[in-house]
Amino acid sequence: MADDKALTPRSEDFSAWYNEVVARAELADHSPVRGSMVIRPWGYGIWENMQRALDDKFKATGHENAYFPLLIPMSFIEKEKEHVAGFKPELAVVTHAGGKELEEPLVVRPTSETIIYHMFAKWVQSYRDLPILMNQWANVMRWELRTRLFLRTSEFLWQEGHTAHATEAEAEAETRQMLGVYRSFMEEWIGMPVVTGLKSESEKFAGAMRTYTCEAMMQDNRALQAGTSHNLGQNFAKQFDLKFQSEAGSEEYAWNTSWGVSTRMVGGMVMTHGDDSGIVVPPRLAPTQVVVVPIYRKEHERAAVVEKAWHVRAALDAMGVRTKVDDRDHLNPGAKFWEWERKGVPFRIEVGPKDLEKGQLCLVKRVRAEGEDRKMFLPEDAVISSLPERLEAFQRELFEAARARREANSHRGVKSLGELNEILDGPGGFVYTGWSGDPSVEARIKEATRATLRCIPDPDFRSDRAPEKCIGGEAPSKMEVMWAKAY
Repeated sequence: MADDKALTPRSEDFSAWYNEVVARAELADHSPVRGSMVIRPWGYGIWENMQRALDDKFKATGHENAYFPLLIPMSFIEKEKEHVAGFKPELAVVTHAGGKELEEPLVVRPTSETIIYHMFAKWVQSYRDLPILMNQWANVMRWELRTRLFLRTSEFLWQEGHTAHATEAEAEAETRQMLGVYRSFMEEWIGMPVVTGLKSESEKFAGAMRTYTCEAMMQDNRALQAGTSHNLGQNFAKQFDLKFQSEAGSEEYAWNTSWGVSTRMVGGMVMTHGDDSGIVVPPRLAPTQVVVVPIYRKEHERAAVVEKAWHVRAALDAMGVRTKVDDRDHLNPGAKFWEWERKGVPFRIEVGPKDLEKGQLCLVKRVRAEGEDRKMFLPEDAVISSLPERLEAFQRELFEAARARREANSHRGVKSLGELNEILDGPGGFVYTGWSGDPSVEARIKEATRATLRCIPDPDFRSDRAPEKCIGGEAPSKMEVMWAKAY
């Protein structure tokens, strides 16, 4: 590993900075299998906190967890034509097992719609069996050619929600509800503001009727698709004979939804909040929210300061603050400071012999607000009692800073292709324009700029004044859309 002090500045090479901070924060490492990653304990601890918060939200909206097989018959994948066309280049296929060639190849799941709706069809007979509201925490495999830890790997962890409903209106309400769940989680827990909206036909999920998305802006002004929610209509129900007898006695096909977020959110967190010292973990997600470092120069000072460090930890633990004491003997305090700094721990407490004499603690915040002291020497009781609120305040500050950065790099009222190109080739960001809905305009802009139509924004994110003309020429605009280069 390169010298920690040689961390590439974000302004110099954002991609290199990302790769370095992920490694140095010990979030993940490359595995011997191309394109796969090993998630290390610090990175997995962040993912676990994401899981817990999301799982609580899913259960609060009536969903239950289940588990479905890793291997899916190839014939299932091929039943839905759009689905197989969308995923075929990325499929990993098992052709031999037990020393013999299989009668039918098995696909390592790229997503589970097919196997899940096959099972739903066995379980549903009547409208009384609906809705089915299920979620699965699992791994999936999509054979990616170009990979980057967390952002795009061949195998990754995620959750995938799958539901079945009696009416299109219920399915649409479910799709929108789960998009809202994702938005609230991303903003309240990751501190990552998102723009929600509808994907264009060319960008929607393979096999979906409609796809809604959460689009976040990273510090290099590129977009990250952080989560999606799909109204699948009756496409999969018809392929897998998922029918029910309605209350009126007629036989109907069910309406399905699916929705998912993945370990990609860890990468989004890194690129939203990290700085040139390392990653910054929002307090709600941090496996360790406060690290306590005892400092002593002489061996006879050790016992007292270490005892005080553990006393502080016990007090904070009792208040629900996740705290760790770093009393490793083989590292000096400076090395410990740097390690926890690059791992993004929100607060550090230092305690030494002079602090014991004065009844104080030294409190260090990972990122200072404007005008805030880097180090604060405060009475011990004041530090301990104030930390829960300080953590929540830090959480809010990270979100507000990210939102302000997004708004500063959002460009509205763009009317010409020249202006669109100039922004996307220069500073980048989110560019809002009018669009006629003509897919040829979308394709032309994508080819010319390497940017994509990220979404048709929800009302919360639309301009105060609707664009009158399409960005592609003189045609009238039917909607406002948002363009960006993306991961």
